[in-house]
Amino acid sequence: MVVLRGNLVGRSGAGEGSSSGSGAEKIDEQTREFLFSEITRFILNQTLVIFSSVKEGILEVLEERLSTFRSKMMAIAGTQSLTFREFWTCGTPKYHGVKDPIASRRWLADVANTFHTTLCPEGDKVAVEKSDYGRHRACLLAFINEPRISISNIKHNPKALLCSLDMILLCILLFVSISVFLYRRRSLPGTNWPVIGIAPDLILNAYRINDFATDLVKQGNGTFMLKGPWFANMDMLVTSDPTNINYVLSKNFPNYPKGPEFRKIFDILGDGIFNSDHEVWEIQRKTIMSLLKHPDFNSHLEKNIRNKIEKGLLPVLDLVSHNQQAIDLQEIFQRFTFDTICSLLVDFDPESMSVHLPYNACEKAFTDAEEALLWRHVLPEKVWKLQQRLGMGKEKKLTEARKVFDEFLDKCLSRKEEGFGNDGRVEKEETTTGLLKSLMTSFQGQTGTSGDSRRYLKDTILNLMIAGKDTTSAGLSWFLYLVAQNPRIESKIRREIEKEVGDANWKSLGVKELSGMVYLHGGLCEALRLYPPVALQHKSPSEVDVLPSGHAVNEHSKIILSFYSMGRMESIWGKDCMEFKPERWFTEGGKGGVRHEPSYKFTAFNAGPRTCVGKEMGFIQMKMVASAIIYHYHVELVQRHEVCVGDSIIVHMKHGLKVRLSPVN
Repeated sequence: MVVLRGNLVGRSGAGEGSSSGSGAEKIDEQTREFLFSEITRFILNQTLVIFSSVKEGILEVLEERLSTFRSKMMAIAGTQSLTFREFWTCGTPKYHGVKDPIASRRWLADVANTFHTTLCPEGDKVAVEKSDYGRHRACLLAFINEPRISISNIKHNPKALLCSLDMILLCILLFVSISVFLYRRRSLPGTNWPVIGIAPDLILNAYRINDFATDLVKQGNGTFMLKGPWFANMDMLVTSDPTNINYVLSKNFPNYPKGPEFRKIFDILGDGIFNSDHEVWEIQRKTIMSLLKHPDFNSHLEKNIRNKIEKGLLPVLDLVSHNQQAIDLQEIFQRFTFDTICSLLVDFDPESMSVHLPYNACEKAFTDAEEALLWRHVLPEKVWKLQQRLGMGKEKKLTEARKVFDEFLDKCLSRKEEGFGNDGRVEKEETTTGLLKSLMTSFQGQTGTSGDSRRYLKDTILNLMIAGKDTTSAGLSWFLYLVAQNPRIESKIRREIEKEVGDANWKSLGVKELSGMVYLHGGLCEALRLYPPVALQHKSPSEVDVLPSGHAVNEHSKIILSFYSMGRMESIWGKDCMEFKPERWFTEGGKGGVRHEPSYKFTAFNAGPRTCVGKEMGFIQMKMVASAIIYHYHVELVQRHEVCVGDSIIVHMKHGLKVRLSPVN
């Protein structure tokens, strides 16, 4: 079996075998510690250099005035033996030997006036009222403790004001140092600090956001209240508790619609099925399910996938295998699923899965959009909206992706509309087997919130494309990654395929034959358990509620259902939850059946009324592609190629899946 590393961010190589050795883990840990220390030291040093260069020029201007101030202040005190610290610690300062609060305030006023006039000779004397006592005392006390720091209360002299940079520098260094120290020394992965919330931990873990969420829910026994900075409106309740998942997605489903917050984040989906609620969602779901359950649909799907495997996938793999080249399987699967879903939905094959691997802007736009959508969950709303307005960062790529989707779908719809009359009826018989004609007929006249029927149809198709493209490609990528780490499992799946094929060709494998391959099915389920294609889901209740875990929520609460974390919880899957075990999905007794797990425990296809309508379609495609590859090739990971989870709403591999393929005799 394959034992996955605790943080799931490791270096994968062909020589690693079925598990990660302790030596490799130690080296990786030392490397991470070294890099972490060096980066922190570099940031602090650069900060010091910048602030020091500004400070040196200012201090020269203030040097003479500060010296004058100290001598005048000593004269006012009436004795050369009284230190500044003694002056502030003696209770009521002596004013010519008289202990009198009023006299003390007069004395303080004299000191404050001297303070101001010495540093700002062009300014008037400051009248010190009783209410100013604390302000001037704090200012003078900070000055006495370190004469070169904290002149921030002086507003008359711009040069003096710049001395506050020293204090800002100290605050930054103190904040970074404390954050780093606590992060490295404490046993808890996350802490909600006063005012700033969990921001330091979030920044330090931004490169592993899904694994950080897993650490948090483990810390909170399945549910963690994440506090953002007080001004950012980022408080979120993160949960992977199956009872909470079942309650939100099923038992109390009406109280947890997608809602306006979800639509705001996923605005690119428009009025599609992922964004819709209530009656609109019910109509869309029933319509799509009726199309997918058509008696001829599975045969069309099977024909479509087999054609793409024969004419697209295998020729590319044969070429790289013959030339002994490395290839990124994740990119191959993304191209493959893009072609198949386009052929199925819009009756058009972009042929991005071909020997020359041509660039396709629409295929690449999905990745850009999905990365931006994840960061909308992490960044304050004002920040990503500002990026959107200024056309910068991830939001710029999301805007560009939206335009690419519109152009692509407009061309597909225009091509299909040529076969329709002015009244929307079909004028000629269609020879294609795609769903576009049925979708155009089924949703004819519906306009959604935009009031535009064409916009509504494009939103519907885009939602289905996302569901059928990247979720399937991500599942295939992680499955082959896990299989490549364990030759024993690869051999068992290959023997299962060969047994089913017999003396015939692999092309004889159809939906019926694939459904009986329990080891292949178990391996796919394990990959989907550990790496569910959709890492999280955003929810907000319509009314005040209390979750089974005891957490109270209201209409302003943001609930994050962390599906990614669920596969890593010992409380759900046992102590071996980090192991890749296809046998986990066999029925008890080993009679060859497939074990069923409730959807609120195995959430790869969502749960409750919103369970994925394309679940069976996804399994058919993954089984056909995986069986074709394992039957023909042995998959070997490229040495020193790092495989880790990327920053995306879909659980992609950050650096792809680089492998070498060798033909099976």
